[in-house]
Parts: sequence; structure tokens; C-alpha cells
Amino acid sequence: MAETTSRSKSRLYDAFAAGGKALASGKRLELLDLLAQGERTVDALAKAAGLNLTTASAHLQTLKQAGFVTTRREGVRIHYRLAGDDVARLFALLRKVAEAHHASVPAARDAYLGEDGAQEITREELVARVQDGRTVVLDVRPVAEYLAGHIPGAVCIPVEELAERISELPEEREIVVYCRGEYCVLAHDAVRLLTGRGRHAIRLNDGMLEWRLAEMPVAAGDLA
Repeated sequence: MAETTSRSKSRLYDAFAAGGKALASGKRLELLDLLAQGERTVDALAKAAGLNLTTASAHLQTLKQAGFVTTRREGVRIHYRLAGDDVARLFALLRKVAEAHHASVPAARDAYLGEDGAQEITREELVARVQDGRTVVLDVRPVAEYLAGHIPGAVCIPVEELAERISELPEEREIVVYCRGEYCVLAHDAVRLLTGRGRHAIRLNDGMLEWRLAEMPVAAGDLA
């Protein structure tokens, strides 16, 4: 009886470990980060993650076998999405735990994001500023991610277009920039560009991933 119980326990913990193994890849975590913004095809994910199609497909199959993502077929295209909000929460928590307990993460974070000297505000502060009419909210993610879900009222200008489209932003109002999440470099790059052009730009202290998980209002579609 004791031996049977031990084997059953081992099978249970091996099943738990299968999920951990699926997450034990930086590129698979990057794919989860992208999918947290909305559903995507394999081609789009491969391009966004800097992977060839074969490698991207293999990583996605690993995530699917672990139950972290699901698929749907549209003609010859396969679309991937997160299996649920709990997967997004796990991904967000994994990053925060790693930052708190693994010495290499803060240095890697700082090297990636860089220094922009920007003021940061919370979600609650952003809502208050928008209600007061003091703030323009700027989403600098790719258009497809904006259409999949964005902060209500946010203006969509992808970061790679910002230098040419900066005149679309009113000069007299502060600009609050956000992107995918707390560890997304796009908002940092946008703030550096805006402040370099003399604009009053600040950052949301996290991003769309955390906004969704906090069950804040989300709009979809309609470019602004």
C-alpha cells in the first residue's frame, strides 16, 4: 500500500513538473508574453519572437502539450491563444518571483530596459488623470495588439512610427505611455524619444498584461 501511494505521489509531482519544464525556456516565456496581448498565428509569433517557423512551432507545441495554450484553425492558418487568464497570472507571477529571488534578474532587466529617468504612475493614478482631462494615454504596441485590447481612450502610435507621428500628440498635455507589461522596452523607448523632443512624457508602471489581470476596463478594435 505504501509503495503504491509513493508511486502515485511521484506521478502527481511528475505531472506538476511537466508544466515547469514547458516554462524552462526564455523563448517559450517570450511567446507567452506575446500571447498575453491576444491571439496570434504561428507566422506572426515567429516573426515577433525572432524565430524561424520550425523553431516557433516546436516551442508552441511544447506549450500546448503542457496545457498553457490552445489553438484554432482558420483555413490553413493555426491561431494560438493562452489557455486562460490563470496562465497569464502564472507568467506574471513567475517574472516577479524571479526578480525578487534571483540575483541576475534585476541587472538583466536594467540592461534591457535602460534608463529614461521617467516618472511612473499607477493604474489608479492614470484613471484619475484621464478623468481630469490632463493626460493623453499613448499605446506604443503594434497595431494588432492594440486592436486585440487596449486601455479605453488610448491613442495608438506604434513606437517605430512615433518619431514621424509625434505631431499628432497635443503639445500642451502630458503623455502617459504604456506597452505590453512591466518588462516591455517599447514604453521606455517611447519616453526617451518624447522627452528628447521636449514633450512631457511619463510611463505607466506596468502595462496591458497587468491591466487585464487587475480586471480594469479594456476596449477592443477601433484605432484612435
